[in-house]
This record gives sequence, structure tokens and C-alpha cells, in this order.
Amino acid sequence: MKFIDEFRNEAYAKGLVKSIQNITDKKINIMEVCGSHTMAIFRYGIRDILPDNIKLISGPGCPVCVTPQSYIDTALELSGLENVIITTFGDMMRVPGRKSSLMKRKAEGADIRMVYSPMDTMILAQKNPTKKVVFLSVGFETTAPMTAVTILEAKKQNMNNLFFLTAHKLVPPVMGALMEDEEVNIDGFLLPGHVSAVIGEKAYGFLSSEYKIPGVVTGFEPLDLLQGFNTLINMINNKDFTIANDYKRIVRDNGNEKAIEYLNKVFDISASTWRGIGSVPNSGYELKKEYENYDAIKHFNIDYREYDGCPGCRCGDILKGKITPYECPLFKKACTPENPVGSCMVSSEGTCAAYYRYEVKLESDGVSTPSDS
Repeated sequence: MKFIDEFRNEAYAKGLVKSIQNITDKKINIMEVCGSHTMAIFRYGIRDILPDNIKLISGPGCPVCVTPQSYIDTALELSGLENVIITTFGDMMRVPGRKSSLMKRKAEGADIRMVYSPMDTMILAQKNPTKKVVFLSVGFETTAPMTAVTILEAKKQNMNNLFFLTAHKLVPPVMGALMEDEEVNIDGFLLPGHVSAVIGEKAYGFLSSEYKIPGVVTGFEPLDLLQGFNTLINMINNKDFTIANDYKRIVRDNGNEKAIEYLNKVFDISASTWRGIGSVPNSGYELKKEYENYDAIKHFNIDYREYDGCPGCRCGDILKGKITPYECPLFKKACTPENPVGSCMVSSEGTCAAYYRYEVKLESDGVSTPSDS
């Protein structure tokens, strides 16, 4: 297949694997920040071919996973209001709040609908002028530009029944927060491809200048990942504390300047709370004053206070890379994809979901589950 087979070349892959296995025998901790990377690494069996001295840590790269429980409870509160329609991406439906979830509330009769983009929500609001339509606007720099464009178009059309419950977050600041955590031990970052397509590789320069940590931007095909690991492990071994781009077919130095322009036009940067990590300065987007008419919190006059929940769930420590899902007492017991306790088990990009989906299958085939990743 054109543009697929090129990144799944067996001979080239074997050469990369051999190179990776011969670079160094010292222990190295690598964090992949992106949830899509976590899934792809499992899917293609990358963990199985890395040498034992290379430890992979799954970081806070899943936007649904890092959204605090208070956000879900606020969405549930809004869904109970008269003449309100809630729209959301599918991953948010099963994330548990303190007492319920959007899926359960929908089953009880609330008007909650899954959409593929915020523009779908704008069309829905146009078709339902007597309803107030609220989009659950969650995501990193990858999806935030779509929200910005939708808000600009809504303002252009003078719409007054469309609102956004925003929880957009910026990835680089939370990486800095991880580096400040003395309990987190990271030697290098596999940097997110999707986010980097928007913000560019230069956005990570602080990692090398401030923390002497290298990073590599890479894609999601098997050769992308193997090349990324090969580059990064070499950089760590040679103490080359720079940022490399192994995804140049998509990612540019300065990113997508048009998308960044839309973000800067609609949003201000503010502190934001990440599940299990806490408040991180300059890691969130909030609507500028001229667009606050579209802010659901302000329109519905909600006293929003952020908090985490899920007693017993160690999703926060998993997002920091301090533990693996196997070390959470709820994993595969009280917490499963059918009955998730924490958000890390819900999302298709969640670390617990990845471990459950791929490693539980190993158990069923008679292979023991590793105690550490």
C-alpha cells in the first residue's frame, strides 16, 4: 500500500532493531508522552524487541486521562439542565464522575450526543435554535485549533446558543513539571507526533537548554518508532542533549503557523489542573474576554472548583510514570474497560487500557504478565 509499506519494511526494521540492541548496555528510562505512541508501541510489539536495559514509561499523553474528575461532574450537572444538549467526543462518554458518567446519564434520558468535531456541534446548534448546545472541549494543541475556528465562525454568525466547556491543555509545560518532580526519573522523551505537527519541534527546546534532556519527535508506524528510539538512545548514550525531528514529513520547526494563529486569536494561556499532577502553570487554554460569551462556565454561572476523585485509583501516578498499571490495586480487578474506575482505563489512548488490551492477551495465551514495563 502506498505510504504504508514504506514504513513497514522488514529488512530496514531488522537493521534498526540490531542497531538499538547494540548501542549501550546502561539502564535508560524513556517516556513516550503521546497516548497514540503508547498504543502503537504495544500494537507493533516494540517493547518486546527493545533490550532489557531500556525501560519505557507512558506519560500524560492522553487528554481524556488528564482531565480532572471535576470537569466530568460539571458536564453531568449541565446535562441535567432543561433545554440543554451536551456534545462530546466518544472517549468522554464512559469517564466516571463521582456518581455517574455521561453514558449512564444519556441512558437515563439526558440529551447527550457524540460528535466528530466541534463544527458538528455548531451545525447542531443551528438546527436547534431553542436549545442551548454545550461542546465538551477537551484535548491538547492538536484539537484546540478546531475549537478556535468553530468559535470564530460562531461569532461571525452571531450565534447565541452555542457554548464550550473548555479543558484544552498544552503539552510542553507538563513535561517541564515532570522534570521538576524528583520522583520522576527520565533520560529522554519520545515526543508526540500529533501535537508537534501543530506546535513544531522548537517548542521543546527548553528540555535541552534547561534540563539537559534530549527528545525526538517521531510518527506512529513501526519504522517511525524504531527510528525514533534508535535516534534517542544514541543521543542519550552520547549525551547529545538536543531535540531531533524524525517525523519531518509532517512536523516543521515552527509547526502549523495558521493553527497557532487561530489559537492565539481565541485563547489566553493560563494555569490548568492535570489529573494526578495538579495545577501546572501556563498549561491550559482559556477563552479571551471577547469570546467569553461562549464560555459555558460563565454563561450558566457555575461555581467550578477543580478536584480529582476515584478512591484507590492510581491513575495520577501512572500518568507521571511513577508506577505501571500492574501496581494499581484496582487494575484488572475493580477496574476494567467494561467497568472503568479511572480515566486511564477508559480512553483508547489510556495507559491502563493499552496494558489491559495487549498484555492481558499474553496471559490468556499462557505467557506470564511482566511485573514491570
